[in-house]
Order: sequence, then structure tokens, then C-alpha cells
Amino acid sequence: MDDDDASHADDASGAEAGSQTEARIDARREAVPAEPGGESRADALGRVRVVDFSRILAGPFATMILADLGAEVTKVERPGSGDETRAWGPPWDDRGEATYFEAVNRNKRSIALDLRDPAGLAAARELVAAADVLVENFRPGVMDRLGLGWEDAAALNPRLIYCSISGFGSGAGAGLPGYDLLLQALGGLMSITGEPDGEPQKVGVALVDVLAALFATTGILAALHHRDAGGGRGQRVEIDLLTSLLAALVNQGSAYTIAGAVPGRLGNAHPSIAPYELLATAEGELVLAVGNERQFSDLCAVIGRPGLAGDERFATNALRVEARSELRAELEAALAGRPARDWAEELTARGVPAGTVNDVAAAFALAEELGLEPIVAVPRGDGYATRLTRNPIGLSATPVSYRSPPPPRPDA
Repeated sequence: MDDDDASHADDASGAEAGSQTEARIDARREAVPAEPGGESRADALGRVRVVDFSRILAGPFATMILADLGAEVTKVERPGSGDETRAWGPPWDDRGEATYFEAVNRNKRSIALDLRDPAGLAAARELVAAADVLVENFRPGVMDRLGLGWEDAAALNPRLIYCSISGFGSGAGAGLPGYDLLLQALGGLMSITGEPDGEPQKVGVALVDVLAALFATTGILAALHHRDAGGGRGQRVEIDLLTSLLAALVNQGSAYTIAGAVPGRLGNAHPSIAPYELLATAEGELVLAVGNERQFSDLCAVIGRPGLAGDERFATNALRVEARSELRAELEAALAGRPARDWAEELTARGVPAGTVNDVAAAFALAEELGLEPIVAVPRGDGYATRLTRNPIGLSATPVSYRSPPPPRPDA
């Protein structure tokens, strides 16, 4: 596959490839016993076979979710270089693997196929013929030129669920590159992110790719259910990053579609709720997410300003939104006497949603403290394990499983 044919919809995914340095992060590995055999384990998708032609983020994240649910996923990579994210570092793990790649590729096996080579293409067609699901995020038209497009694949395997992920669909936007940063800009997200008097800001993760992956997974599962519930035939699932983002704008989107209101940047404030933002204290910022009148009344009592709850300027949420600047000044004056952490503790005890801004390490630590077990140790065959973020889906009868770490480069 040359660069044009291999251009996937989520190329770069808002991340920077980074320098090829020898930097390594703390190994963060631990000795673990091998996971018990899967003979008695019930997998929600244990009989589903997936062939994954995708790379970077949106497609691989979707196929990893399916793999966590028990599907058998075969990842097809470019010979030599493999998935681009294998080189996207630092940071790297203790073996020199890019942590970006490892984030979305566990529970898969990987093979290298040159789809321009007749032998490689024949091997790919064999995989397609035996698969339940195919996922690809080439630019629209590439799979057709390879002889692996929807119509060719459906003729080869009528039961196949064929999922295509693109940046801007297969119509007039088919040739546009689907970089996550570009989508955040063109899709309106950056226009509502950042301070009112500052420049538009992107979200700190490739959020559009993540959203597209979740929509793709939902579509694939729906198509599998339809196939297996009657008829036995597959169908095509089409996901594009732009409408995935527009759908995820939710209330900001409906403000425009229903009321014609074009939202702008409000920093950390909410367009329809107040107080719902970060506020300065004697030390650090306090996060407040006050969603009803009881919470506002209790907030005012805790900070020693009970009269604010009866102030005609702030008597209802709608009035508080209109008088947001005045309310913020009153609250910050009251909060100036104590650190954010102290306020958060007292307000939480009173049932007022409040907290402080955690970094990523503190966020994982909080989840640990709450017993949510956010990190899983996936055995990797050398007596150690790769520590990865846990799949958040909880199923009582068919729980997710972590059977294998992200695969090494297939032709290394």
C-alpha cells in the first residue's frame, strides 16, 4: 500500500508523530500469572471474527472494543512499518513500543499483507470470506480499487458486516483528509472550546476519532443483531467523523438546529446552567456543577452567603445564567478565604457537586480509591504485563476479557 492508497480517514488523529528518540517511560510493568484458559469463559462476541484493515485510532479503537467483548480480531498491517502509531512516540514502554499504539490494539493478532501484491490480496480475500465483520478506514474508493470494496466483499461473503469509517463521507467530501484537529475545527468543536477572548482550542485528546469509534461499534453490533435475528445477510455500516462530531454536540447542536442560536466560547462555563464552572479560591480552582435549586441553596449556605439564594438576581437558574458575571464575582469573593480542596470536601459532604482539577495521574488515583479498578494488567508472555486502561463496559454474564497484549510488529 502506498501513501495515497493507505491514507485512512483518521490519519494523525490530532496527535503528533513525535521525534524518534530513545526516550523511555518508567516500565510500569508488574509480574503477573497468566490468565486462566478461556474454555469456561463466556464471551459476548466469542464467535465473531473481525478482519481489521484500519489503523491510527478510530478503527482500531472500535475493533479493540469488539475484541474486549470476545471477538477474534485479525489486524492487517502494512509490511515493514505497520500501523503508523507504532512509531508515534515518545512515550514508549520498557520494550520500545509506542504507548499510543498500545492504547487501542490489545486482544488482537496482527499480520502483514501487501494489498498491492496478488498473494497479499488473495490472503486478504480469504480473511474477508471467513469474517463476520470487516472494518476499514481508507479514504473512500481505495478498497474498491483493491477489489475489497463493499460490493466485492458482499459477493464474497453475504453475511459480512462491512464498516467503513471516513472523514467526511463518500460523497463530495470523499477526498478531504480526516485529521482529528481539522475535524475539531471544521466541525465547530473548537469554536465552543476556550476562553471567550482567547483563540479557539482543541480538546486535549483526539475526541472525534473516539466518538466515531463508539458510533462504529454501535452500528456494527446493531448490524450483527439484525443479521443473526433474521435473514442472515450482512450490511454496510458507514461512519464519518464530521457527523459523528455534530451528533456529539448534543445541546450545543440543538441550540442551533431548533433555536437558531450559534453558541460561542464560554471558557469553563455552561451555556445553560450557572454556577457550572471553575472558580478561584485562596488556593487552586474549585469546580462547581450546580444543577438545581437545592444545590444552589446549600452552596450559598456552605460558603457563608445564604442570602444569595434569595437574591432576586439569582432566584432561578435562568436568572443566574443571565447574571453569570455578577454571580461569579459574589461566589469568588466568598471562596477567597479557603483553599479549593477544603471547599470541595465540605460541599461534597453537603451534596453539592464540587471538586478540584486533577491531572491524569490523580484521576486514575481517584478511580482506584473509589474501587473502580481503572487499570488492567494484560500478560505479555515474558512474565510481565502491559498496564492498560480498563474497558468501562460491565456485563454480569459475559464480562470483557483481556486475553493478549497489543501485538508486536508482524514482520519484525
